[in-house]
Amino acid sequence: MSNSPFLSNCTADKIREAAVALKAGHLVAFPTETVYGLGADARNPDAVKRIYEVKGRPTDHPLIVHISSINQLDKWASAIPDYGIALARKIWPGPMTLIFKRSEITKDFITGGQDTVGLRIPSDPLALALIAEFEKISDSAVAAPSANRFGQVSPTTAQAVSAELSAYLTEDDLILDGGACVVGVESTIIDCTGKNPRILRPGAITEEVIAEATGIGISSVTSKDATSEIRVSGSLESHYSPIAIVLLDQLPIAGEGFIALAEIPTPKGVIRLASPRNDEEFARALYAALRAADEQELQRVIISQPHGNGIAIAIRDRLIRAAKGR
Repeated sequence: MSNSPFLSNCTADKIREAAVALKAGHLVAFPTETVYGLGADARNPDAVKRIYEVKGRPTDHPLIVHISSINQLDKWASAIPDYGIALARKIWPGPMTLIFKRSEITKDFITGGQDTVGLRIPSDPLALALIAEFEKISDSAVAAPSANRFGQVSPTTAQAVSAELSAYLTEDDLILDGGACVVGVESTIIDCTGKNPRILRPGAITEEVIAEATGIGISSVTSKDATSEIRVSGSLESHYSPIAIVLLDQLPIAGEGFIALAEIPTPKGVIRLASPRNDEEFARALYAALRAADEQELQRVIISQPHGNGIAIAIRDRLIRAAKGR
């Protein structure tokens, strides 16, 4: 798919062209450090509607607004607590989305009808360049979910975006090719609407990092208060699912795909899809390996889950949802 008419190398001219395309109401898929995003003008309801159409995404599922600077925070959000400012200052740019009460300009078509909004400053230099360029020529930001069909495996390369979405894009839309994503799983989503921060979706930014940045404890994700009803990306029971059936922590048999840490041997006749040496490599390789299973038309993929804390928590979260999928 590298010869796709949508794929563009990320030169400065191409980033400017992509910003102009966003302003004109078109869609731009772009790399972030986590996964590729499918971006639109966050203040253009028609452009945002196309994101939902291209993804096949329910309209009550909110989008994340990508900004280039902490100075843009109070434009999109209100009632920002001190710990939210601390997180933004110490961790952004980075793989973290913060949920705040929304501001006046943040409309229902972005938030899924909720009174909260998710904001993020990605650390990928190409993503930052695109967002900053777009902010320069508009009074807006870039709304973007992951650049895949809803509920399926997030793309970590431009070629994966092209393979998945080209049939749904128009000739005015763009896919910026920034190479493979360095984190490989979606951002940590942190609810900042309560007294303490609360993780709604695990990612590379862990509880320990949040506690160190804020100096306060984290609310339990299981507590059933009003804020636990906030809808966020990737929170459905079944998500991140390939076509193949995903099974966890079983012994694979001949003809099945297998993803496990390199120290775990491959049984005879089993198709090894990835052999990461550590949890960070596991996160980076996971989605590409699941896509490879579908390209090889494998029926079943067996995955040996990583143990422990850190990004392993996020990996297990994605795997449990993938295993409940098709």
